[in-house]
Amino acid sequence: MKKLTATFAGSLIALSASVSASYADKLTFYCSAQEEWCQLMARSFEEATGIDVNMTRKSSGETFAQLRAEEANPKGDVWWGGTGDPHLQAAEEGLTEEYLSPMREQLHDWAISQAESAGNRTIGIYSGALGYGYNTDLLAANDLPEPACWKDLLKPEYKGHVQMANPNSSGTAYTTLASMVQIFGEDEGFEYMKGLHKNINQYTKSGSAPIKAAGRGETTIGIVFMHDAVAQAVAGFPVKVVAPCEGTGYEIGSMSIVKGARNMEEAKKFYDWALSAEAQNLALEVNAFQVPSNTGAKTSDKAPDMSTIKLIDYDFKTYGSSDERKRLLQKWDEEVSTLPQ
Repeated sequence: MKKLTATFAGSLIALSASVSASYADKLTFYCSAQEEWCQLMARSFEEATGIDVNMTRKSSGETFAQLRAEEANPKGDVWWGGTGDPHLQAAEEGLTEEYLSPMREQLHDWAISQAESAGNRTIGIYSGALGYGYNTDLLAANDLPEPACWKDLLKPEYKGHVQMANPNSSGTAYTTLASMVQIFGEDEGFEYMKGLHKNINQYTKSGSAPIKAAGRGETTIGIVFMHDAVAQAVAGFPVKVVAPCEGTGYEIGSMSIVKGARNMEEAKKFYDWALSAEAQNLALEVNAFQVPSNTGAKTSDKAPDMSTIKLIDYDFKTYGSSDERKRLLQKWDEEVSTLPQ
């Protein structure tokens, strides 16, 4: 009898521990920044709050598609990072939650503008300019001229030497497509994408993958946000960063709370924490060279100087709309991706 009683008591203790664990504070965190940064944000928030974080890293286009697929039964709580356009589109489709953080007064105007354009269903957490980088060793080995402009990448000598992501999965690549349309006009912009297609050796899933491939010597040129190219150069790879001469688009990396989040209070805690200078300073630990949205956060001296880059007046309202994104992607699928290379 004593043995049975002891066994029963042990079972009760185990059950109690299990129930307590199931009710512990937790957060399901969708992250669209670089893997190391995502991991650091998740672990640092756990340490700061004691909230258990389950993090999934996917590109912004993939995460947007996941939110759509999970709309009837949301599984994520907060989406952090990635280009702002998909966040704006998610807001427009009612996939994200309106929230006014008490941290807003510490942010740059461009971060607040991003929030206001989405009915406060998203907010800016960093910014970065679009451009490209090239492997200086491969450029020299193939006796290729140094590119300085977007149109340089159309030259026939670059055939098979250029890599970019697929705009259907990558926010970086969608920003590229939308930027070409705004820089050159829609007709010429699509002619540009068709010409570029001839020189592309691979469309990757992730936006930062092309410059990582360039760093490893697997491609010569990678079209990416300039801060991703800087990261490769800082890591010691022979990568030179280019701000294209015609001007370029830029991103406002964003953060959103998932509509119907199962852990809403934890999501709001993360949201507020992620807007703090302390949380944004974590970027420096993983060589993330974006410009942070908190005015008190530190920007690396190696980060691209946005004031020296010819930035276009990127139309976030238009190109952050679901209808325009769908239209441009369909046109790219039909008119560009199907062409021979």
